[in-house]
Amino acid sequence: MNIQVTIDGQPVDARLNDNAVARDFASLLPLSLDLEDFHQTERIAYPPRKLDISGAPAPAAPKAGDLAYYAPWGNLALFYRDGDSASADLIILGHVDDRDTERLADAEHITIEAAP
Repeated sequence: MNIQVTIDGQPVDARLNDNAVARDFASLLPLSLDLEDFHQTERIAYPPRKLDISGAPAPAAPKAGDLAYYAPWGNLALFYRDGDSASADLIILGHVDDRDTERLADAEHITIEAAP
């Protein structure tokens, strides 16, 4: 599924993966969220409810530009740097266009919606 992520007013192309957790996330769209930094690697925010993680894909190490869901805390994570390693608790939902990952580092607010 193609989505549009608006980072501090600037639209960015992105795509959700084809898995059950990403589809559950898509059911929440559109979303408007404030972001905070986490470990100088990712920006995090909390959606209005936890996602159903049944049918989650195999773990993968996060890369810059990945949109992920951290199940224990119920938060979204937008990675602006590569993560350390794969974790069964971190589910990759999709990816932001690689040209725009550097803007994620300072992002304060995002809107996520289905692509027009």
